[in-house]
Amino acid sequence: MSSMRKINIIPGVSWVEIPEIDLFILCGSPADIVKHLMRRGLINSVEKNGVTCENGPNAILLSDIPIQNGMFANLAEFPVLQMLYRQGMILPNHPSNTGVKPLLMGSETQVRRQMQYIFRGNYGLISPEELMAAGASPEEAEWMMSMKLRFAFGRILPTESLLDGLFIGDHEVPIRSGATIARVGANQFRVRYREEIVTVDLNLPPNQVYLSPYPLGYSNLRREYFAVVHSGQGDGWDTDNPSMSSILMHQGNIYLVDVGPNLVACLTALGISISEIHGIFHTHGHDDHFAGITTLIRAGHRIRYYATPLVLSSVSKKLSALLGVEESFMSDFFDVQPLTCGQWNEIDGLEVKPIFSPHPVETSLFLFRSRGPDGYRTYAHWADLASFEVLERMIRSDPTQPGISREFFESVRDNYLIPADLKKIDIGGGMIHGQAQDYRGDRSGKMVFAHTSAELTLRQKEIGSSATFGTMDVLISSMQEYTWKFAHAYLRNYYEGIALNRLPVLLNNPVRTFNPGTIIIHAGETHRDLFLILTGIVEQIQEGSDLIVSLSAGSIVGDISAMNAMPAMATFRTCCFVQCLCIPGDLYQDFIIQNDLYANFERLQDFWTFLRSTWIFGEAVNLINLTRIALAIEQMALQAGESLPGVDPDSLYLVQKGEMERVLDGQGVGCHHPGECFNEESVFGLRTDACGFRARQSALVCRIPASMVADIPIVRWKLLEITERRRGSIGS
Repeated sequence: MSSMRKINIIPGVSWVEIPEIDLFILCGSPADIVKHLMRRGLINSVEKNGVTCENGPNAILLSDIPIQNGMFANLAEFPVLQMLYRQGMILPNHPSNTGVKPLLMGSETQVRRQMQYIFRGNYGLISPEELMAAGASPEEAEWMMSMKLRFAFGRILPTESLLDGLFIGDHEVPIRSGATIARVGANQFRVRYREEIVTVDLNLPPNQVYLSPYPLGYSNLRREYFAVVHSGQGDGWDTDNPSMSSILMHQGNIYLVDVGPNLVACLTALGISISEIHGIFHTHGHDDHFAGITTLIRAGHRIRYYATPLVLSSVSKKLSALLGVEESFMSDFFDVQPLTCGQWNEIDGLEVKPIFSPHPVETSLFLFRSRGPDGYRTYAHWADLASFEVLERMIRSDPTQPGISREFFESVRDNYLIPADLKKIDIGGGMIHGQAQDYRGDRSGKMVFAHTSAELTLRQKEIGSSATFGTMDVLISSMQEYTWKFAHAYLRNYYEGIALNRLPVLLNNPVRTFNPGTIIIHAGETHRDLFLILTGIVEQIQEGSDLIVSLSAGSIVGDISAMNAMPAMATFRTCCFVQCLCIPGDLYQDFIIQNDLYANFERLQDFWTFLRSTWIFGEAVNLINLTRIALAIEQMALQAGESLPGVDPDSLYLVQKGEMERVLDGQGVGCHHPGECFNEESVFGLRTDACGFRARQSALVCRIPASMVADIPIVRWKLLEITERRRGSIGS
């Protein structure tokens, strides 16, 4: 009988177990992987020596490549929490606490990053000095640290005291009890026990994402004046629902309240594209509210990030640890807008008040309000709060001991009970979550309970409501149709140099709604209309290529083929409910020519087509940015064997035709095909290595000034992935 078993969980993630030596390895740890293990029966409720707990992994193999296809590949926070607390490996006198620590395995770089990221996920800011650097006064820093230490049972411990780390280098290394592991390729590993061997491939296939553990239906949401869409009611352990979050609509604009795992799947199901998001309000940095942050980077512009300075500092340090980057990374990818805690902050007519909430990491509750015909209407988002019982136990009689004062407790309790027209409340229970019975006397108009994986009890149902994914509570109804506003804004941004009275010729066309999965243009067909996406997501499937590009609201689909009455070069298919402004191609061409918009129109068409066909520039890079890039391109033709003369350290290079070879010490060490880039380090201001580049066959190369792409978040993010992938390919 075999003593080893391997199970493929989802693409890029597998499970290896050797029960004989009590070794259970989770290979790969993207967001929400714990929920996948639960659904596959690899985490179950069991009884050990009369104690009910869970089983599950006791080791994690990390990906050498931390970003794959735009998503975090290594998010071990929740698997580690499951091992420490739900399995009981850290709990005193627990039968699973045998003295053997959970194990993180991988390259030294990735293990160290994960240790530090988990540390920040546990504690956030860790000293009075860090709190004061984030804006707290000395007095505030003192009582915040006292509260934080009480949550931490009196001590802030390094992650290494909770977990063991195993570095996998170039040689086979022992895991435990005779089992060994070795790297055998780029992000590929071999686990050996006695005479048995299994191989593990942590590479996520092209065009695939880490799958969501729960199915989501499609919603066709009307954009409202002031409304709340319930985009998540569960917690980090709920196998049927996304983690607690909300989508706020105000004057047709869309804001996210927290960014949990599987954000792409959630937004797609709701018919919302990344470019429609005006901003995110962030409560705190735990993974079930943080893991989707890379989704927002996948925009053609910097999305606004709203948080208090304390939360911003805590999240920045965690993200910095996770990716091994400077804390300024947040400002590189987001338009950071600090909020003043305890005061109303005005944001484009919407008012928001962050309220400090006790939690192991820096956390804010949010109270939103907007004025309508009958006065103010309010929404309260109470995520990750503590129960009154827990807080009361934290009241200290000795001011030298960790805890909180009675005055602080009463202030927090009064804040939690502020009435609102709609209030979403965390009732997850335990040490760091709320209890439903605390709100039995709350005077809010409607309370929605969330952040739990359990069904509401009868007593809880007497107090609060539940909400299913995609349902909406409208606080102030809209008297207008916002899609026309969106169309006008997109066209005005594209053609800001022309008089506004010339836009109605394009706007005076029908808006169509397409169902999910509808092909709106077939490759090879000649079509009359082009489509300006107003809401939703359209995927571009390139003929003869495996590349799939997602196009967000504001993108124009089929413009070149419609204007020139030529066959389409790609198929365009809706991923969700999509609304488009349908513009006749000949009308659009007349508009372009009459307004003398592009002097080099024919040349630009070729570059637009090429850039849109590449992975780097095809997704969420709008026509304005594509035009700027196209105008800056310098083409270079090389013959086979010819070296690229004088690599510019301030330029990004893109192969348009042929193949380019990376050369180190006279030897070829990698090949770049059409649509692929090189010298990407220039975008991050890094010096390139001693590599040169030469044509393996006749090639056409585009040189693009790095400054032209450095401010486009999705391009910058993809270039970072390329850099990490190259490092990971050698197991660094």
